[in-house]
Amino acid sequence: MGGLGQERIVVKARAGWMGMGRGAGSTALGFFQILPVFLCIFPAATSQCKILKCNSEFWAATSGSHHLGTEEAPEFCTALRTYAHCTRRTARTCRGDLAYHSAVHGIDDLMVQHNCSKDGPTSQPRLRTLPPGDSQERSDSPEICHYEKSFHKHSAPPNYTHCGLFGDPHLRTFTDSFQTCKVQGAWPLIDNNYLNVQVTNTPVLPGSSATATTKLTIIFKSFQECVDQKVYQAEMDELPAAFADGSKNGGDKHGASSLKITEKVSGQHIEIQAKYIGTTIVVRQVGRYLTFAVRMPEEVVNAVEDRDNQGLYLCLRGCPRNQQIDFQTFRSAQGTEGQARRKGLSLPSSPEVFTYETAMAKCREKLPVEDLYFQSCVFDLLTTGDVNFTLAAYYAFEDVKMLHSNKDKLHLYERTQELSPGNTAPSGHPQALPALWVALVCLSRCWSVFL
Repeated sequence: MGGLGQERIVVKARAGWMGMGRGAGSTALGFFQILPVFLCIFPAATSQCKILKCNSEFWAATSGSHHLGTEEAPEFCTALRTYAHCTRRTARTCRGDLAYHSAVHGIDDLMVQHNCSKDGPTSQPRLRTLPPGDSQERSDSPEICHYEKSFHKHSAPPNYTHCGLFGDPHLRTFTDSFQTCKVQGAWPLIDNNYLNVQVTNTPVLPGSSATATTKLTIIFKSFQECVDQKVYQAEMDELPAAFADGSKNGGDKHGASSLKITEKVSGQHIEIQAKYIGTTIVVRQVGRYLTFAVRMPEEVVNAVEDRDNQGLYLCLRGCPRNQQIDFQTFRSAQGTEGQARRKGLSLPSSPEVFTYETAMAKCREKLPVEDLYFQSCVFDLLTTGDVNFTLAAYYAFEDVKMLHSNKDKLHLYERTQELSPGNTAPSGHPQALPALWVALVCLSRCWSVFL
């Protein structure tokens, strides 16, 4: 097979936004295509804002209708009232959230257009059902929608790589570098021609440099006849088993089954299979925080437009030097400082105060090999006192065992601080450039909707 960049088209814009006014046609489809863009650019003001859930439920309830833009569909009015009721339930926690206010105004406009009464029956949201045969991969799915099948029989099999992020947070890159990082705020993990992954890390304790992942956004870009563009978003205490539009596969294209979400453990563990790019993603919620792991072909990893400007693509280049934490230096300085920092604070997970010895004993219960996953577990217990970080390290290693292609490299023992030239974060506001990155990605989605 030739170069992926030549044979695989990167992004196809989706048309269909028809305007938003009382005289517009098919406005519901247009409005609710653009809502995920607002959700992406303007995240919820608090993690309790459930506008994403309301939007997904409405989309799931109406996406199967062929009469979305007509006034003769009482089911649409019922779905609108149900959606309005959902937004009212979350109004208190969504105060100041642009996506929420956009949805509220959009609902009012659609009710006028479709002559819907605000008083009337509502319904329970239903999951979007897949057409017969979509629960499994279609036998007639295009060959290009199955990455491994697109290789000729006598070609060398693809080389797979792994990246993972977990805990406080600890990063294992595609090149098996292992680092412990600060990276507070929004940072891109993956940014290539086929998908974007961004995480948001927030302090575990008030005023502490210890952070953990509370939000994850994955954007799968539209690809040939395989998949439509899809957005997956998880937040603390909300790990959905569907994309932002309520669907569980790649959309309406012929090869849509080459992208699908499977819920392994409700609210705790989901897996996304993107067979058209040979990629598997695992997202977990462990305790209050999220973990991320991916298996991806090297060809896809390196499919970037301008490799020299990928300095903040963490899975590829690692954390900037000024964002890295040296575990050995921390250990020598920890002592009473960590205990003093936690003294008097009440955490949701009822933390304990660990010494280095008791932290090692606790981590040894789940991680008998004293590798970097074990050391990360110890580090997290010392900095947070939250025993759930023990499980985060344990499951991160379980994901490595499942996703890493080289079984001789499962355990790592030496941390990495080497960086490629230019991989430094701006001082003062390290999250400014990643924030710009996600805004541009979302704006590109917005532009494609308007076309």
